[in-house]
Amino acid sequence: MRSIFDNYARILTSQVNGIFRTMTDITVLELRETRYYEYVNAFHENDCMTIVDTYVQDRGKSNVPMMSYISPGLTLTLVSHMLGGSDSVIKTEEDYRYTDVEMALYKRIMEYVVHALGDGFSNYISAEFKIAKVETNPSMVQEVGLDETVVLAVMNVDISGLAMERIRICLPGTLLEHMFKIIDNRKHLARGFAYENNQDTIMEHLKASSFPMTGQLGTVKLDIEDLYHLKVGDVIDLNKAKNSSVKLYVGRQPWFTGKMGVYKKNIAIRIEDRIIQKDDKAVTGLPEAMPEEAEIADSIAEDTSPMNVVAQDIQDLLDPEPTLDEE
Repeated sequence: MRSIFDNYARILTSQVNGIFRTMTDITVLELRETRYYEYVNAFHENDCMTIVDTYVQDRGKSNVPMMSYISPGLTLTLVSHMLGGSDSVIKTEEDYRYTDVEMALYKRIMEYVVHALGDGFSNYISAEFKIAKVETNPSMVQEVGLDETVVLAVMNVDISGLAMERIRICLPGTLLEHMFKIIDNRKHLARGFAYENNQDTIMEHLKASSFPMTGQLGTVKLDIEDLYHLKVGDVIDLNKAKNSSVKLYVGRQPWFTGKMGVYKKNIAIRIEDRIIQKDDKAVTGLPEAMPEEAEIADSIAEDTSPMNVVAQDIQDLLDPEPTLDEE
């Protein structure tokens, strides 16, 4: 909504300055959610409120109108410029009552103010705004419920730096909901044409992605005191037999088990079984029966965990491993 009314303020400033030959600067002062009765209660007895109908392309007229108001000082200043008056700013009381001639010119001014709304919404929805009527007693208007949620947009109009006037626009929540649904539907249609059948392209990108694979010898819990006294040359007992299986993790998910050995003079692991399906079934059947698996998942770390023993340490701690070259 902020971007819509910022755009509207720039367009309206250009139109008012060009048509009425005056220097104004229109900006968004406030944009907030409120109740309709709070908007109505702010009017004085002689104020005029313009009822505006909304026509959405291919959808026709909306059942709920919006309301607009401009302060009397701005109206009289623009009327003076329309009739060839000077560049002076006309100041008046907020409860000023328009004459019949001023009321006719007020409606003409409101046509420019309302018409510019369509340009403000043009980046999001094709809508046209037309004046339905002008109410001289706003407190009696029953177009929407008093408790209905509305969005109140307050525009500040700086006239040549000499006066500050206001434009207030009230948009009922039901009207905005109707317009946002149309905008959302059009976005979905646009996405459908823009991203149609990209499955093969996505898979090609995924195939080129790299995932870390970690071989975990085991896990062990150490007290803070034991960690504090660790030094080079100490041996960490993993409480596992030397021929026990090693788990292979893809990311943080265990996928395989295998045997550790030597391949081309390098430490290697031969994959013997796929365990991801087994773990999924076990977790589904016994959600709280696998604390050891939870500890293993939390203990994975690459190059920083004490369980990631370097190759020379393994050769020193374990007996010679069976080679994988000859098998």
